[in-house]
Amino acid sequence: QVQLVESGGGLVQPGGSLRLSCAASGFTFSTYIMSWYRQAPGKVRESVATIFSSGSSTNYADSVKGRFTISRDNAKNTVYLQMNSLKPEDTAVYYCNARGGTIIVRNYWGQGTQVTVSS
Repeated sequence: QVQLVESGGGLVQPGGSLRLSCAASGFTFSTYIMSWYRQAPGKVRESVATIFSSGSSTNYADSVKGRFTISRDNAKNTVYLQMNSLKPEDTAVYYCNARGGTIIVRNYWGQGTQVTVSS
């Protein structure tokens, strides 16, 4: 049974920090591309950050570059998103995504964790 379980969300003031975690199970985590997406009310889901299986290559949305850092620990089957200098515009539900496979591409999603940035 594939599972992606996000944690670490919550309420934080502008300028604050949060560290999100996504614990994965049920698939070969180390071979999958891992991403964080977010979706704010009334908005489409957007990609925030991606880390490839090697752990050395990453992509970030322009809106979070310099503030967010994605990392992974393949020994723990966990991907992280360190979020610094948070802004109200970062308020959204954050989702963990796993994508992998060569012949058949598989795409898995977690249930999401709420991040609220407000004074």
